[in-house]
Amino acid sequence: MLSIPSTSREVKLKSHPRRLPQASNFEVVSVPTPSPAYDEVLVGNRYTRAAASLRMMVSEGAENVEGVPFPALHPGDTLAEESLGEVLIAPAGSGISPGDLVMHHLGWRQYAAVPIRACTVLKHELPDAVAHLSHGWTAYAALTRAARLRRGDTVFVTSAAGAIGSMAGQIARLLGAGRVIGSTGSQKKADRLVRELGYDAAVLRGAEPITLQLAKAAPCGIDVVIDNVGGEQLQAAVEAAREGARIVVMGALSGQLADAGTGRTAPVELDSFQILLKKLTLQGYSADDDPELREEWTTRFGHWLRSETIAFPRMISKGIDTAPDVLQGVAEGRYFGTVIVEF
Repeated sequence: MLSIPSTSREVKLKSHPRRLPQASNFEVVSVPTPSPAYDEVLVGNRYTRAAASLRMMVSEGAENVEGVPFPALHPGDTLAEESLGEVLIAPAGSGISPGDLVMHHLGWRQYAAVPIRACTVLKHELPDAVAHLSHGWTAYAALTRAARLRRGDTVFVTSAAGAIGSMAGQIARLLGAGRVIGSTGSQKKADRLVRELGYDAAVLRGAEPITLQLAKAAPCGIDVVIDNVGGEQLQAAVEAAREGARIVVMGALSGQLADAGTGRTAPVELDSFQILLKKLTLQGYSADDDPELREEWTTRFGHWLRSETIAFPRMISKGIDTAPDVLQGVAEGRYFGTVIVEF
């Protein structure tokens, strides 16, 4: 007989952060374990991903911003993020059975009552189930659909040590890129990008101007930009771009992780003459624009993982009680790769 505790622990927003989120803005509390409705399954979560995009959800006034694909959170609300867990209770005929592993977006809680339609049942496509929390499919979609990567292209990835960037450089290489350059915030991370992830060079935020660093790292110019940052790095990318370059904007960490403000604006000044004369394509993009691509990505990712031609860089913190500190660390840019909390 399945024994399910009467209480579940969840990570809630305790207060809106005034600047970057701090551990003190979050709390782990005990609540009654949810009972699934007729169209829901009860999931025991194993892993939840921590993402910098949380800043947009937890800052005051988030509910007043149109177009942000994240729910605004208020003090007392449980956080939400993509999670992986085991189905414990499922209605007959639902197509989901107890014991199935599923992906869903009700993370940051030990037990979740998840609508059946919001669950993705996982098979054995990947050798390690936690790899389903990779942002690799985001990078893969950006490179294959938005950027239309061509063999021999020179690729520049901003925030290359982050969840998307740590996968994007490897994927670009596997898809035939000729040279791959990444940006990051520390020499230690820069060294890892080159040593572990196959980047040809790394530029450092806060060292000499990014424009000068890119001129050295890509003297013949850049064909594809996967931009997760904005700001000075996007400016430099436009200047370093070759004719016909494709610039794909995936994030705006220069604003999301700015110490002041709400994390929902990221102003940048771009040279329109550069965009015009070089016939650049500048496109905002989300992998959600091409949801059918996820199955293709998962198949390729599984093959690459089994052949050890790709790595999944991640930091896994054990225990839901570590969540507040982990969330602060994500906001401060402490980690390399995808950040995950294991329950």
